[in-house]
Amino acid sequence: MIFEEEGYTVIKNAIDEKFADFLGRCILLKRQVAKTYFDKKWIPESYTEWGVFGDGQVKDVYCCYGDQAMDTLLLDLQSKVEERLNYKLIPNYTFTRVYEKNSELVKHTDRFSCEISTTLNLKSDKIWPIFLKDKEKRTVQINLGPGDMLVYRGNRLEHWRNPYHGQLCVQSFLHYTNKETKGSEKNLYDGRPHLGLTSHFCKHYINAPDYKE
Repeated sequence: MIFEEEGYTVIKNAIDEKFADFLGRCILLKRQVAKTYFDKKWIPESYTEWGVFGDGQVKDVYCCYGDQAMDTLLLDLQSKVEERLNYKLIPNYTFTRVYEKNSELVKHTDRFSCEISTTLNLKSDKIWPIFLKDKEKRTVQINLGPGDMLVYRGNRLEHWRNPYHGQLCVQSFLHYTNKETKGSEKNLYDGRPHLGLTSHFCKHYINAPDYKE
């Protein structure tokens, strides 16, 4: 199986391109609402329920943890990922980011909750490769169109993106763990009581030492 051999696989048309565009526009509208709320001082900057601008990996751009539509998609696409990998999966969380011109994703690996990571292109005006270091430490370039999804071992394979030369790219990351991996059952929903809850909830109400954005 390709995933076992290489540590990654691509699912073309994981969702319909029109549906991807709809979800991408929903996230862009959510970004606009969040900006208005923050600009008008309607909510404090520490309030993360509508997302934040900038995180530990990419500065300034809009991102949101546990968006309800994306967490629903996490469940809807689970069987498709399981069929491709021949694994039983535990759904953990989603994280969505709106990249802008010159955005860059530095080389990194992710935490335990991202053992089986996916990155799903929802909307973009330019093809923007994601790069991986495979098991043999070779650099692999993956191009994704809207609706396409890369599945990869996020906590093992180093991955990154060079500066973006388009205007906007909306990517959603759907994260799972292999049910057979030790600790995965306890990590259901990334330690949350159910999906759709925010990172603010995780940080303040859950004893989750593994938790970080």
